[in-house]
Amino acid sequence: MKNDANKHVVGFLGLGAMGTGMAIRLVEAGHSVRVYNRTAEKAAPVVAAGAHAAESPGDAVDGATAVFVSLADEPAVEKVLFADAVHRLAPGTLVIDTSTVSPDFARRAARRLAASGARRVEACVFGNPAQARSGELRVLTAGDPADVDAARDLLEAVGREVRHYGPPGAAATMKLVLNMLIGAEIAAMAEAVELGRCAGLDRDAVLECVASTGIGSAVMSFRAPIMRERRYEPPAFRTRLMAKDLRYAVELAEEVGTELPLAECALDLVQRAVDCGDGDRDLAVLAEHAGRHPAGVG
Repeated sequence: MKNDANKHVVGFLGLGAMGTGMAIRLVEAGHSVRVYNRTAEKAAPVVAAGAHAAESPGDAVDGATAVFVSLADEPAVEKVLFADAVHRLAPGTLVIDTSTVSPDFARRAARRLAASGARRVEACVFGNPAQARSGELRVLTAGDPADVDAARDLLEAVGREVRHYGPPGAAATMKLVLNMLIGAEIAAMAEAVELGRCAGLDRDAVLECVASTGIGSAVMSFRAPIMRERRYEPPAFRTRLMAKDLRYAVELAEEVGTELPLAECALDLVQRAVDCGDGDRDLAVLAEHAGRHPAGVG
């Protein structure tokens, strides 16, 4: 099913901040890549790197030996993959889905693709757009280990670490665990900075201290300069997508019989930012919303 020199014909669906970097990495690795994005102009940098633009999801996957899916949410996966592309997949096609979806959706997607003759590789990616472009993502996989092995050369083109977590839904669960921590951490950081500012400290000094001392993490250090410069666009992680992921985490907790009070508080702050129109700005924009009463309160 491969071309000469073990190179794939790859269909790539979705060119957001992460998808663009991954698609370019695949081109640079020597694979033939056909890309589709609902906003067509976003394909320009990938086409400039050597990919081919497709007019529809079906055109992107037609004849592909592997398909990457990098879409924002479950409705997007339904519309792009299952309402269109799935009907053009060849039997045995590897569908490498990097979208962050709920574990239940991931399990159902695996069953639906198997029924169509395709093989779903759950491949949640962890990192930022710069790491996607440099091939330094961490790739969290789930599904049939044989399918993951079949996709390994593609996964290693976009990630420096590939780990397998179990059956369908396991990688999606691990991704929610990690994103829940990011959401809670940035929400806490935003509130801490606001506390310092309101108590008379210089806002920039607080951010510098948080980023440079032992209390700081890689996540905090990454977003401290964004908060300091109020440079929320282009987003490395859209606020509305964090709201989605925190909601998935809270729903999963209900399903498995546990509680996430910190995640619920973080979700309140993140959703407040979305409701105020900052959903497509970087998550660091929480710094502009911490300490404010929700509309109609206080």
